[in-house]
Amino acid sequence: MHMRHATFVAALIALTAGLGAGPATSQTCPGGGTPLTYPVAKKVDQTDTYFGTAIADPYRWLEDANSAETKAWVDAENQVTQAYLATIPQRDAIRQRLTQLWNYERYSVPFREGGRYFYSRNDGLQNQAVLYTMTSLTDTPRVLLDPNTLAADGTVALAGLAVSPDGKLLAYSTAASGSDWNEIKVRDVATGKDLADHIKWVKFSETAWTRDGKGFFYSRYDEPKEATKLADVNYFQKLYYHKLGTPQDADVLVYDRPDEKEWGFGAATTDDGRYLIITATKGTAHKYRVFYKDLTKPDAKVQPLIDNFDAAYEFVDNVGPVFYFVTDRNAPRQRIVAIDTRKPQEANWKTIVPESDQTLVAAHLVGDRLIAQYLADARSVVRIVDLKGTPVRELALPGIGSVAGFTGKRGDKDTFFSFTGFTTPTTIYRLDIKKGTTSVFRQPKVQFDPNDYETRQQFFTSRDGTRVPMFIVAKKGLKLDGNNPTYLYGYGGFNISLTPAFSPANLAWMEMGGVYAVANLRGGGEYGEAWHEAGTKLKKQNVFDDFIGAAEWLVANKVTSPAKLAIGGGSNGGLLVGAAMTQRPELFGAAIPQVGVMDMLRFHKFTIGWAWTSDYGSSENPDEFKALVKYSPLHNVKQGTCYPATMITTADHDDRVVPAHSFKFAATAQAAQAGTNPVLIRIDTKAGHGAGKPTSKLIEEVADRWGFLTKALNVDVAPAVAGGAE
Repeated sequence: MHMRHATFVAALIALTAGLGAGPATSQTCPGGGTPLTYPVAKKVDQTDTYFGTAIADPYRWLEDANSAETKAWVDAENQVTQAYLATIPQRDAIRQRLTQLWNYERYSVPFREGGRYFYSRNDGLQNQAVLYTMTSLTDTPRVLLDPNTLAADGTVALAGLAVSPDGKLLAYSTAASGSDWNEIKVRDVATGKDLADHIKWVKFSETAWTRDGKGFFYSRYDEPKEATKLADVNYFQKLYYHKLGTPQDADVLVYDRPDEKEWGFGAATTDDGRYLIITATKGTAHKYRVFYKDLTKPDAKVQPLIDNFDAAYEFVDNVGPVFYFVTDRNAPRQRIVAIDTRKPQEANWKTIVPESDQTLVAAHLVGDRLIAQYLADARSVVRIVDLKGTPVRELALPGIGSVAGFTGKRGDKDTFFSFTGFTTPTTIYRLDIKKGTTSVFRQPKVQFDPNDYETRQQFFTSRDGTRVPMFIVAKKGLKLDGNNPTYLYGYGGFNISLTPAFSPANLAWMEMGGVYAVANLRGGGEYGEAWHEAGTKLKKQNVFDDFIGAAEWLVANKVTSPAKLAIGGGSNGGLLVGAAMTQRPELFGAAIPQVGVMDMLRFHKFTIGWAWTSDYGSSENPDEFKALVKYSPLHNVKQGTCYPATMITTADHDDRVVPAHSFKFAATAQAAQAGTNPVLIRIDTKAGHGAGKPTSKLIEEVADRWGFLTKALNVDVAPAVAGGAE
């Protein structure tokens, strides 16, 4: 979870699963049928006291993913879930149609290094994209690295890569079964063969080559205990230099802070090879320190440039000793500044691109031009300026969508970028920087007609009067009769913005008559740091209010009705779904919390969870505990409540949000559920938090999701499998 709360009501009652929580809430559930029989989950006498408040945790034993009891429970739950899904008649047709829709070429944005081009391509149904290289844009691409050969089932993924400045060596990191733990190896670009170098225990790291190509910088943790490496907390990251041809234990420690266990370090080297830029982080807050080292001087020490966690500082590039940064220092929607390292005091900073009413999200220095990417109401805008900040042009984009890319060097004449929208498959463009003209480099063909669909943006008013945007995507001619099955998706955290993007999964849903809606909630980065902070810590309830407000708008305006409305989200978005369904269970027909943070009192005790306290706060702080326990999904499940049909999803190798969150929430909700609405948990194997998941697993998961919703929302339309539109 590269992730980045509401006043407390007096006389708080401990609400863990309705156990010892006072009177149960009783209500009548609609519908008939026979309730499912769930695996027995024993309850233990485990109670924790927080500032005088006793909180029961009867399923604490499920935190041990390696125990025989937990494994038996997981197996039994999966049997119940798979048996239920097997009874859904549309599921096979959905899987077949998803397989057709997914079978199209997908490309990454190319980049150039040492006179060579590099990009990845998936021919359609490959589990992992393949990395290619070529010497010119007219050259025949050559396979450089095919991750599909690293594991027969596609569960080893390429997690990162960096090419040496001369284009001769590739440092690449792999992740197995979706774990955050990476290993780095080095491949000779000419021969395609790996060198002996092998780096382990890498997590949350960049790889930065020195200009001479003799080695690279990377970040790692100390070697964990093998049995508990997927759960143990991660502290004391260190920055190392690895010299090619030497063993890892000979790597040179470049920077660490034994006095600061929570600090992490990201490394970058400047294109001129002169400087190492070290960005220090503390948790997931977008507030950084910046250090640098002069690599031309063998004995140069690491020097502080920004030595307090007061704002975000994203390094763009340097012109000699002048460093360019994107920062929200005194500019919540960000600006570009130039800092001369010879006189680095803030009074000497020069604003190159001032803050505007749109949110600056990234900038690149290519061809002596700054290419600045903005969000205007969650849609991309691109502006090009010179190094003095003088506007050159605004880049014309094909429509409402999202861009990425624009990497390169000061001497380059062109760069590449991608454009995608809800009904526009990701297309790669080449930009001539001097002329400002664009041309298509790679454009996929998908078996559907985008003209059959429309995207509109709707603004609604949240509980406290805040104006919040939402994208609504559906087939043209949508009838506003309240009968449309609708999937409302959200995230709302860690300064992450949800912008338009193409998805074969969502296309399949819309083909079946479904509406896909995305709410741009507070906590995200769509409107800058103030928007983010308005959905954090004691203000986290704003995020849930925004999401509920989106649902209420969809119902009030007859896009859908509660019986036809499903909500979904992953990670922090899984928390969002869990909070919404426990606060307003009657508003939704179905809920799919994916790899969610469900136990808001103990999340910081596992892997990198401690880093999320910058967004959530901590149960070890009295005021923040009061806010957390009021919305924590696990602690707000009430006995005898009619919850919507629910399918919780997690994975056995998720070491970002450990599966114990979902395990405990599922056991609690199953015990509390009134009526016959199912509460299922789908536990994937050899999978993690989501990154690098093979195509085959993605298709299976989405088929189960849409299949589940056809039954939960009473959708009787099966997808058309034969051919589809050309």
